[in-house]
Amino acid sequence: MECTQAQGETLMSDPTLLLDLIDFRSFSNLWYWIALCVIWSSASHWVLGVPHDMVSRAKRHGGQAQEDLELLVRINTDRMLFHSREYGPWLVGIATFILAMLLTLAALYDSEFALALLLIMAPLFVLFYLSLRAALLIEGGEGRGEALFRRLFLTRLMVQGLGMVSIFVAAMVGMYVNLTHFIPQ
Repeated sequence: MECTQAQGETLMSDPTLLLDLIDFRSFSNLWYWIALCVIWSSASHWVLGVPHDMVSRAKRHGGQAQEDLELLVRINTDRMLFHSREYGPWLVGIATFILAMLLTLAALYDSEFALALLLIMAPLFVLFYLSLRAALLIEGGEGRGEALFRRLFLTRLMVQGLGMVSIFVAAMVGMYVNLTHFIPQ
């Protein structure tokens, strides 16, 4: 189907037609679900900025692989703790503002896009808390050997659990929104 010049001019002169082409209905959009799965897959693979294959290789082989793991964990936890100590109150304030804004838009103004973003971002703030907690425990003495492996394993397990709950809740809310949108009132 070809677009004639008159149709193209109408499309550009009437912004509502252009916005109709861009679907802001998040829960019926395949890209939303792909993004949600990629986010949680990445989060559970990269615990504290360390890939899971590096952790399992260090546990199997020890030696240089374990030294590399301990060094990378120390670098990442030091960075995370520095930023949280330096900018923590600002980050918490900005995060709280963003969550409150999304919640207000979703609840009071019935914005599906805001609800979809809220269902992605709220669990990510919980993920940040879990990572920060793990970084503090690693700094407090769990940064070497078997204690480090245990901390990374437990943190990865919590991240995977959070991801599963997050995807489940998003799926339930998404089904509810889609059903209420298509069922006549």
